[in-house]
Amino acid sequence: MDWQWQSFAQLSGTELYEVLAARQHVFVLEQKCLYLDIDGLDPGAHHLLGWHTVNGKRCLAAYLRCLAPGAKYAEMALGRVLTTTGSRGAGIGLELMAKGIACAQQQHPGQRIRISAQAYLERFYAGFGFVVTSAPYDEDGILHIDMLR
Repeated sequence: MDWQWQSFAQLSGTELYEVLAARQHVFVLEQKCLYLDIDGLDPGAHHLLGWHTVNGKRCLAAYLRCLAPGAKYAEMALGRVLTTTGSRGAGIGLELMAKGIACAQQQHPGQRIRISAQAYLERFYAGFGFVVTSAPYDEDGILHIDMLR
């Protein structure tokens, strides 16, 4: 896995296209969730992209974005966490979160991390030290919970 941690300005047009296509595929098509993915927060975020090579072609396997404290919450935030369809089941999601937390903490030392997690993933995120801080709520037709690390 080739990991890339970059600001929005550092992403090439091709890399940004791959990110937006993956987010649309996972969140809009797979999860049948109609929402405004391009929410104005990407330009101020740092982005973690995980690439692997399939038949000689570089393919996006995993992605998340990190928002600075104050951009969305008082704490820094990780969001848009995904692994692409062909990359699931190999532990890449675990690697993505571990790498994402490490990069985020390096970017914003000493800051807590808040996430809006799909409720069924509570145990997954708890494994990284996140604790539930809200009652379940509906966000775009999917049950979510707020979690803090």
